[in-house]
Amino acid sequence: MATRARLLFAAVLSLWVCAAIASPEELRSRAHQYYEWRDTAYPVATSDQGEHRYDARLTDYSMGEVLKRREHVQKLLVDTSRIDVSGWSKDDRIDRILFQAQLAAVDFFGRQLDPESSDPQLYVNECSGAIFSLLKKDYAPARTRGIAATARLEQMPALLQTGRRNLTHPVKLYATLAIEAAREGDELYTQSLMTLAQGMSASERKRLVTARDAAIKALHDYADWLQAGLAKMPDWQPMGEAQYNYLLKRVLLLPFDARDIAHLGEVELARYRALEAMLKDPSLASPDPHRAAHIPKDQAEFLAAYQSRLTEIVAFLKANRLVTIPDYVGAFEIRELPAAFKPTAPGGFMNPPGIYDKDPVGFYFIPTYNPDSGNFYIRAAIEDPRPILAHEGIPGHFLQLSIANHLTNEIRRQHGDSVFAEGWALYGEEMLSREGLYPENSVAQAQVLRLSRYRAARIGVDVNLHTGRWSFEQAVKYFMEAGGLDHEAAEGEAAGAASSPSQKISYITGKWQIMRLLGRYRDQRGAAFRLGEFHDQLISYGTLPVSVVEWLMLDDESSLKVALQ
Repeated sequence: MATRARLLFAAVLSLWVCAAIASPEELRSRAHQYYEWRDTAYPVATSDQGEHRYDARLTDYSMGEVLKRREHVQKLLVDTSRIDVSGWSKDDRIDRILFQAQLAAVDFFGRQLDPESSDPQLYVNECSGAIFSLLKKDYAPARTRGIAATARLEQMPALLQTGRRNLTHPVKLYATLAIEAAREGDELYTQSLMTLAQGMSASERKRLVTARDAAIKALHDYADWLQAGLAKMPDWQPMGEAQYNYLLKRVLLLPFDARDIAHLGEVELARYRALEAMLKDPSLASPDPHRAAHIPKDQAEFLAAYQSRLTEIVAFLKANRLVTIPDYVGAFEIRELPAAFKPTAPGGFMNPPGIYDKDPVGFYFIPTYNPDSGNFYIRAAIEDPRPILAHEGIPGHFLQLSIANHLTNEIRRQHGDSVFAEGWALYGEEMLSREGLYPENSVAQAQVLRLSRYRAARIGVDVNLHTGRWSFEQAVKYFMEAGGLDHEAAEGEAAGAASSPSQKISYITGKWQIMRLLGRYRDQRGAAFRLGEFHDQLISYGTLPVSVVEWLMLDDESSLKVALQ
């Protein structure tokens, strides 16, 4: 019955896509129907965003369905690009630009980059995400989520077989990362998953365990299959400058090309290296747990100490009226990073409330505690976690994305511009330092400089990798020499850059755009200027490209015109 309903929906959608969009109302209706189609087509991603209607399903990656989805998005993109917006208001024109960029992103990262045929990580991530999205929040009783997990687990062996058929030219680097994730991710299934067995009957639990064991075996077999073919796999290849520039301008709506971005990275790297050198003790920029007043004795104490510092940051923000924290913003919790995500997220990652989440709680997943670790993020978190915590929590990602989730405009609520999101979080690190949260020449202040330094180094790696100027080995070396990272963190960062083009440029590029906007806003407001007011207005627009925010905040569309020309 569900299959028939999906086929009927697809048929109606096909007829609907052919109809021309003639008004702002039709645009928003088309966008709404697209989001519903997307949420049905990618059930794991939908679960992750807090909508749990499809929790028992995995994405259908059979190549026929993949090609249908690509064709659907491409047709809608062409249709949206042909809209005559003459006579439309500024807000309506902005919504059309944003929706077109959203479609361009899906088209680019799907049809043009073809991950189904080249990236073995796609299928491992679908499996781990399928379970992780059911575990991270208690949105339903454990038994309900356990039954959904069982259904997904039972589909995983077939999914991985589909992956083998699809992977006609798997890339060696991506395969290596997939092998590591598949072999080291058992803990997610053997320990974390089993918390959902509470309340299950004996037969339900038996079915869960049987499905789990079959899924783990399928993952290990998949890793073995990849390992056997690794030597014959092609090396990672750059997309080239033309495609990279398309990504910058049409997807991210940046008024810059690859050379502009690379130059910005060089300038900012030079600045932060110099500021680091000007510290009375430049060695403070490299975190050292042995300088800490107290070293946590275990993982539990480490997590508790990490979370306790957020209260201090929030109190400082409120006392200095630097940003308004709405009443609907929930708790921000610190948890251990599941092993399956360690290969490409060596520093952990933040998981905000999803677009559809009724629960406002967010999480920051951090690496396993080890006081002797060489990992930059672990060392920094032991010595002083506040700079990273401010980036991930409040005023950073957690606050900004929580506010974005409450926008009434659906197109803007659905937009997730990484350059703005990471730019705002990085801007917040330095803003708190300059506003006086940390003493001069302190460990925290030095850490802020090092964090900006290595984010500037990220730009050089991302641009030069994807335009073909550097090899992967050169990228790792650059992270270590220019960014000041240890080898473990540098290798993970380079792998992340190769796997997610443009993500690594987001931090410094977005921060620079926000700093530029701040200066212009202050000049426009004159004596009426207040920094906290700027922050509140800036993040009230959602997670939109800064070129769009400039048009909304300053009534200046010049940057957007450059991006779209």
